[in-house]
Amino acid sequence: MDRPHKFTSIETERLILREVTDEDADSLLAYLSDEEVTKHMGLAPFTSKEDALDEIAWYESIFEKGTGMRWGITIKGEDRIIGSCGFLNLSNKHHRSEIGFELSREHWGKGIAGESLQAVIAYGFSQLELNRIEALIEPANSPSQKLVEANGFVQEGLLRSYEYTRGKFDDLYMYSLLKREFDGKL
Repeated sequence: MDRPHKFTSIETERLILREVTDEDADSLLAYLSDEEVTKHMGLAPFTSKEDALDEIAWYESIFEKGTGMRWGITIKGEDRIIGSCGFLNLSNKHHRSEIGFELSREHWGKGIAGESLQAVIAYGFSQLELNRIEALIEPANSPSQKLVEANGFVQEGLLRSYEYTRGKFDDLYMYSLLKREFDGKL
């Protein structure tokens, strides 16, 4: 499960998931400055292009270190980033990773997050040789819970005061999806 030497784009029926570059900073700033988008992410809403460039630098660093991979979500025919989906805390030794995602509010309810999530999950199991994908979701974030459950994730329990973000301790539900549970969909 070695890190790919170059970033691989993923194409779905309606979307292209691709590497995020500094040229995408304005697009990230547009949706990550929205409190409704960031409220369950443990991030304060972005206030500057520098915030977006820092996020892009983080995407690049996790890819370079082999600890994650984050795709920018674009609609075919448009090159504007409208969200992202990808892996973090990737463990080669244990063949597992966390998955995360967010989407611009204007695109909520259109199936884009689900289409992206399915493509990234398939990539993780087939190309990164993952056996387990985890999703850590705040209890108040019912749309994300419904999305992962619709994609076969099982809630395993509540991690109490698991993260300290934005000046408070957050509980997180632990969800997981195993390769054997997803294989029929590959």
